[in-house]
Amino acid sequence: MKRPSICLPLMLSVVFMNSAIKPRIIFGQQAWRLPPREVVEIIDAPPVPRVQISPDRSWMLFIQRDAMPGIEAVSRRKLRLAGMRIDPAANGPFLSRYDRGVSLRPRDGGQAIDVPLPDGAMLASTSWSHRSSHFALTTITSAGQQLWIVAADDPARPRLLTDRLSTVTGGIQWSPDGQSILCRTVPADRANEPVPPEVPAGPNVQESSGNKSPTRTYQDLLTSPHDEALFEHYARNQLTLLGIDGSQKQIGDPAIITSAEFSPSGRYVLVTTVQRPFSYLMTWSSFPQNIEVWDSDGGLVHLVASVPMAENIPIEGVRTGPRGVHWKAGEPETLYWMEALDGGDPNATAPFRDRFMRLAAPFDEPPAELLRTEHRAVNMTVMADPSLVVVAEYDRDRRWVRTRLHNLEDDDEPRTLMDRSVRDHYNDPGSIVTVPDETGFSRALQDGDWIYRFGQGASPKGNLPFVARQNLTTLDTERLWRCADKTYETPLAIVESRNDRPPVIITSHETRTTPPNWFLRDLASDEKTPLTQFEDPTPQIRGVKKQLVKYKRADGVSLSATLYLPAGYERGERLPLLVWAYPREFNDPDTAGQIAGSPHQFVRMTGGTHLTFLTQGYAVMDSATMPVIGDPETMNDTFIEQIVSSAAAAIDKAVEMGVADRHRAGVGGHSYGAFMTANLLAHCDLFRAGIARSGAYNRTLTPFGFQSERRPFWEAKDIYFSISPFMHAAKINEPLLLIHGEADNNSGTFPMQSQRMFQAVKGNGGTVRLVMLPNESHGYRARESVLHTHAEMINWFDKYVKNAEPIEEEMLESENDTNPG
Repeated sequence: MKRPSICLPLMLSVVFMNSAIKPRIIFGQQAWRLPPREVVEIIDAPPVPRVQISPDRSWMLFIQRDAMPGIEAVSRRKLRLAGMRIDPAANGPFLSRYDRGVSLRPRDGGQAIDVPLPDGAMLASTSWSHRSSHFALTTITSAGQQLWIVAADDPARPRLLTDRLSTVTGGIQWSPDGQSILCRTVPADRANEPVPPEVPAGPNVQESSGNKSPTRTYQDLLTSPHDEALFEHYARNQLTLLGIDGSQKQIGDPAIITSAEFSPSGRYVLVTTVQRPFSYLMTWSSFPQNIEVWDSDGGLVHLVASVPMAENIPIEGVRTGPRGVHWKAGEPETLYWMEALDGGDPNATAPFRDRFMRLAAPFDEPPAELLRTEHRAVNMTVMADPSLVVVAEYDRDRRWVRTRLHNLEDDDEPRTLMDRSVRDHYNDPGSIVTVPDETGFSRALQDGDWIYRFGQGASPKGNLPFVARQNLTTLDTERLWRCADKTYETPLAIVESRNDRPPVIITSHETRTTPPNWFLRDLASDEKTPLTQFEDPTPQIRGVKKQLVKYKRADGVSLSATLYLPAGYERGERLPLLVWAYPREFNDPDTAGQIAGSPHQFVRMTGGTHLTFLTQGYAVMDSATMPVIGDPETMNDTFIEQIVSSAAAAIDKAVEMGVADRHRAGVGGHSYGAFMTANLLAHCDLFRAGIARSGAYNRTLTPFGFQSERRPFWEAKDIYFSISPFMHAAKINEPLLLIHGEADNNSGTFPMQSQRMFQAVKGNGGTVRLVMLPNESHGYRARESVLHTHAEMINWFDKYVKNAEPIEEEMLESENDTNPG
């Protein structure tokens, strides 16, 4: 007799298990789970408002937001096209989190005034005019995306400028006079969304004729003519000038405009448009482009470059021809750009890798060379005197960054301002403080010969942020202020400055137990005035203990971590331990051993943080350093040995301090940290279990390099195999929890990576659980997904780490204790 078929609703769990039978098999979709109540309350706590200060430092916007969106927000329809995710209802990029309100208050105090928004509207972005008289808001409604203008002196009456805003390929720009906004709108002639064909017209074909074109493994690429039609439908836009008085002017014809930038004079617009053919292997930023100068009516004035498809570019190489084309600040109508002198190939030998070019209106002369850089040019910062520029360049071979001051009006040798390893944070002089000039273009804030720098102030004590100034004539540097010990205070903006006294600045001040708040600090008098009074959103975790710990691994390399202990921890108590880490690459042990972060920052638990383990009685070694040191070309040859040694040193330190039980240690990480976690479980027995979130485990699926690996698979097959935990799945004999977003869009971390890793461990008899989060990307946003992730992680470690059965060594020690003879 046939058995009747059973149909279960989709949202029910499909579980086959018998507690008396091992192994256990679970599959199917399960209902959302919640972690312990105390975790829910912490993660649900509303965050403090985000603050945006006006360019003149007179006004403060307070932007209200929720802790997390609901699952419905991340489950809205999205189009995954050409490496981007489009919200077709909003005519913009897909956003899973929106702000819910905004209010305005004078910097020096007074009542904050709420800016009224349409019922049900979601706040997507805010943008101050460089004149500080107005700010713009973009909101999303069921009818599309809207652009509003708000006067700082009348915030209760916003003006709607358009409800046809399109931000698929970029945002807005204020005009140099601050009286209008250059934006992109939905073309008036746009038809209905293309409908997919019911019957394919034929196969989708790609062909290559022998040209090398190594590319990273991007996701969300075009796959068919229908995808091409969808991309063009939503990316095509109309350049529009919207006046703050409500006026509108269309500029030129609709096109796929990816950037539009007024010249400082306001007479011209630099426009970049995407051209066909599109690619099924690359993202939209690699498609052919035209870079043009238009007049204010949209007429073509000058073709700067027709840039071909970004094919045949070596790994870590750049396009040939003009790249990074912009207007030069401080000059009314002058373009500048970078060009490769080494064919864009970092492996080629060349005395100079790049040069900067210059072309001024009326654009009828050949472009002139401004300067050359020995290494790959990164960017240019213009000083108050536009003939002085600071250029940053990067030496890929040494992982070295250098900034040099160039005088464009003479042929003197440029002077070096900084020359250090990118990992040498102790010797970082800080970033040059820039402000918008009268046309809205960024230039260095300067008093006489002095420029200012804000830095993180990395030190053996942790980060101690600072304010400094540097003389462009003598190159002497003066430290004006540094964060006090046992606090964490970060400079945010300069309010007043003169060359004869230290400036007045705005800072964000916090300690381990007091939340970040904004202060006005006069560095001359050391007076400190509070600007905000945000309260602690989670007072229930203030008893958590936090400290910086330093230790060494077996080869003498210095390591560090931030050690957290639960509230109420009693000295001498040995706790289950979570080691959470993310490997990073270094050229030398000295920079690898530098301290990062601060032990005095306010303890937060938001989103998918692993610090919620503290509420469940765990010790947490957070950001435990896992340096991989060596030559940039071959450092992954010893990746496994180095991370195992670093992990052992972390556990040894926690045990030595008397806070951790060596036999109840677990490891976890996200992305490259997940890759590390799976490798540690495969290649050592230091941990009882692991948590790997959104990782990549089979490196043959990322054959043209990954992270900092430069060699393609075909040049380093043994390395790709040896450091792929998928290839060693049979050796993973500790329980492994795999979590992954089903819509992960990060390069290389395809959801398939976790699915295949699960099959590999399961097929070899290992203990493994795979959790795929619907509609989530590389990071998890929805409240349901985030809380479920916490529940999964805590349950997994409670079972396999905290309450793990004693291993043989522990049982032997117990026997020795009870039977001393």
